[in-house]
Amino acid sequence: MKRIVRSERYSSFLLLSAAILGLVLANSAVGPALAATRDAHLSIPLLGLDLSVGHWVTDGLLAVFFFLAAIELRHELTHGELDSARKALVPSVAAVGGVIVPAVVFLLIVREPGMTDGWPIPTATDIAFALGVLALVGRGLPTRIRALLLALAVIDDLIAILLIAFFFTDDLEPLPLLLAVPVILAFGWLGRDRPGRAGKRMILLLVLLGCTAWVLVYLSGIHATIAGVALGLIMANKVGAAARHAFEPWSNGFILPVFAFVAALVVFPNVPLSQLSPVFWAIVVALPVGKLIGISGGALIADALSPRQDRVPLGDVLVVASLGGIGFTVSLLMNGLAYAGDQEIAVEGTLAVLLGSVIAAFVGIIVTILRSRHYARAGSLPVR
Repeated sequence: MKRIVRSERYSSFLLLSAAILGLVLANSAVGPALAATRDAHLSIPLLGLDLSVGHWVTDGLLAVFFFLAAIELRHELTHGELDSARKALVPSVAAVGGVIVPAVVFLLIVREPGMTDGWPIPTATDIAFALGVLALVGRGLPTRIRALLLALAVIDDLIAILLIAFFFTDDLEPLPLLLAVPVILAFGWLGRDRPGRAGKRMILLLVLLGCTAWVLVYLSGIHATIAGVALGLIMANKVGAAARHAFEPWSNGFILPVFAFVAALVVFPNVPLSQLSPVFWAIVVALPVGKLIGISGGALIADALSPRQDRVPLGDVLVVASLGGIGFTVSLLMNGLAYAGDQEIAVEGTLAVLLGSVIAAFVGIIVTILRSRHYARAGSLPVR
């Protein structure tokens, strides 16, 4: 069962199914009860925590997802596709282009001052979903395409993390943040490669330090998922790989589907298409179109600066760029943060993220299938 849950195809299917289920139930007779459950508060006064069920999911459970993403980022930076400037050039410039162009598209469409806060929403790429679609329809492609998509999505996640830290932090409290630093450092020190010493007591201590860091970061006013990022980046590669192996089935099979379900609990707005806000149209356009143009343009610029042997064929770039428009998880998170004070716009933003991601997935599937047929006709074998 765990091997199935680790599958990229299965996890992307589960993610989409959970979002569809949430959307359907929110617009059914049980919708009000589900919304009330999501908005109910579960407090821990002793720790100064007072979060709704929905925020326990987005601030708490999703921190585990970012923890695993940070472990993967550390691995790529030290032993993977980003461990040298030469390897990192194309995915890095492509990822930056994939952030800048969608943001510009959003701001060209949305001009109202109160609505422009959502410009980071279409800048994200969903690692699990994008890799799942590629695994589903791109079996005949060279493995370098998956490596490029993974590297780009990891860098994209890092940029998204920075955006969340800088643009969605209110009322910073320095003391809890300063207290979090030694806790995170202690976590990293205990999480060094220690063969044969990772007993139950050590694991329990690491979990306790991780939870303490999360509480302190939350109390500081910074979005609590940043704690997961810091913990993942400071953990040694060998121990991090073991942690990722242990937590990945829970992330794929429970955390991400629960988040998708909760985020999709929105009621369809009772307005005609012509009266939907510019935010809706900006996200729907910026995710599939802005990402495609931005990633492709960035990759072409990087290719022009790279040695001939490191250049990526345009067809391979288009596969990665089209799948890069699948925002989903992180886009939904940033939508909730950007429009936390405007429920109506937040609902339209959620629907736009879902629709834009589906359009990007559809385009990505077509481009991937065409590229697979190209390699089949050329008689090329996957590059191992």
